[in-house]
Amino acid sequence: MPSHPAVSDESASLLKELGARLRLARKRRGWSAEALAQRAGITRVTLSRLEVGEPAATSLGTLVRVMGALGMAGDLALLARDDRVGHDRRDALLLAPRKPALPRRISLKRLPHLRSVAAWHLPDPDTRLSPEEVLSLYERNWRHIEPAKIVGEEAALLRKLTSTIGKGVLLV
Repeated sequence: MPSHPAVSDESASLLKELGARLRLARKRRGWSAEALAQRAGITRVTLSRLEVGEPAATSLGTLVRVMGALGMAGDLALLARDDRVGHDRRDALLLAPRKPALPRRISLKRLPHLRSVAAWHLPDPDTRLSPEEVLSLYERNWRHIEPAKIVGEEAALLRKLTSTIGKGVLLV
């Protein structure tokens, strides 16, 4: 016989309460344990174990069969329907301030140090590059860059590119 892991006190209490409710539903219908077990397609012993909340007897399949036989299958649709923990977690994410997205194209005018050191060969100072191209320019030309000269908006953009596209790493 397979061994079953121990359940917490809270789970054991919940199983006993569920079993008691099932027993009450059976008795309200005037059915014997044998009659309900037969309708559910399980043994009387399994039903008895379910009704006392024995963890080994409380498989989901057994529960579905018994509740179906009692005409309570609709109650199963209520299980975990109101997922408060999940809703609260998702709501917290939805209400959290969003980080502004990276621009689709970045003008070299916004990156004076990069332009002077690594993009001087591009004729138009308003050349627009993708965020990936900008990060790649920084990484490939880091040996020519003086980090102390990267200030203000350019420094903020480089930090953002590194944290998003570079996943926190500037490959230099």
